[in-house]
Amino acid sequence: METPNAFIGKTTLPAPEEVSAALGPSAQVWKQLLGWLAEQGVADQEWKSVSPKYGWALRMKLKKRTIVYLGPCDGCFRVAFVLGDKAVTAARQSDLSKGGLKLLDEAARYAEGTGVRLMVRTSEDLADVRQLARIKLAN
Repeated sequence: METPNAFIGKTTLPAPEEVSAALGPSAQVWKQLLGWLAEQGVADQEWKSVSPKYGWALRMKLKKRTIVYLGPCDGCFRVAFVLGDKAVTAARQSDLSKGGLKLLDEAARYAEGTGVRLMVRTSEDLADVRQLARIKLAN
């Protein structure tokens, strides 16, 4: 079963303290990822909620292009990428972990691209996230 977004039902933008509290021990990993993304030039942040039914997600953008979506959950967070065909091909040829490749193989295909979602609890979980972010930036 998938871990739900921590802010389901919340109609207002979550405050930074609320995000940290929801993330719990993974708050440091969240900050680590945001710092790394900023080093890659992906520093524009935009919080979005399509509906209180789905909660809130942080879009990390490079100019107007969304690179990755981060969804806070209780004690962890979800990372989502929408990859075009070139990026999917590059990901299959990269050094993604076996688990990362399995997620890619099982990912849903949409008109916008292939949607890949990963759960992050510890800094060890960031290797595939960084790899997919590099691929997304290059493609």
